[in-house]
Amino acid sequence: MNNEEILDINKNYWNDHADLWFGTTALPQYGVHFPTEDDLHLFGDVSGKKMLEICCGSGHSLLYNAQKGAGELWGVDLSQKQLDNASILLEEQGYSANLLCDKMENELAVPKNYFDYVYSIYGIGWTTDLQGTFDKIASYLKKDGIFIFSWHHTLNYCIAWSCKDRKVVFDDDKLVMSKSYFDESYFKMPVHDSEIVLCNRKLSTYINALAKAGFVVEQLVEESDDDTLNATGELAPKTRKAKMLPLSFCIKARKL
Repeated sequence: MNNEEILDINKNYWNDHADLWFGTTALPQYGVHFPTEDDLHLFGDVSGKKMLEICCGSGHSLLYNAQKGAGELWGVDLSQKQLDNASILLEEQGYSANLLCDKMENELAVPKNYFDYVYSIYGIGWTTDLQGTFDKIASYLKKDGIFIFSWHHTLNYCIAWSCKDRKVVFDDDKLVMSKSYFDESYFKMPVHDSEIVLCNRKLSTYINALAKAGFVVEQLVEESDDDTLNATGELAPKTRKAKMLPLSFCIKARKL
């Protein structure tokens, strides 16, 4: 598959299934079983700030920042259906945003050297051009502007429960490597009645791409939230896994 084919598959998925994900994984959440913005305070005071969200989805993170007093809100998403949902949500709450239907890989029709914050909550990992996307995000930010994003932790896709006779085994709390950490090839994943295409990048790939784009990393968070770590008794498989390794990660970087 080439990049355009991958983008078409993922775009079609989100246009068809946007309503199923309405309001999920949005600020103050950075990911499942992960500390929230209320815990981490990565954004700080956003009053009056100009903010651009990459992969804004249903608009709930835009709404969160609007309610925190953000001065100007922009959002981009590959899916028009997601943007339609975001527009309705914001309008119902008395807010608005400049919403663009476009690929994050493209040169977006947004001002350069303009934004105080660019952020993406579980969106950046969809890009088919990580370095190009980071380079463009840097061009949208002011000097010392902040870029914050979260995504699946690489280990989450590399480590699974042990298996016997092709059946997943949970009773021994043992995890095994099911995929090479170094394998950054694209793979198809069935979701609902469809499929998506993802790439499982190493953490170093993200860090090095940020550095090349002119960012300095101020914080890397890779942990599970306190409620998960302190959970006891009969636990769901995902919760048990999150007690042993991070399912998500979040990076805060500053443009030099």
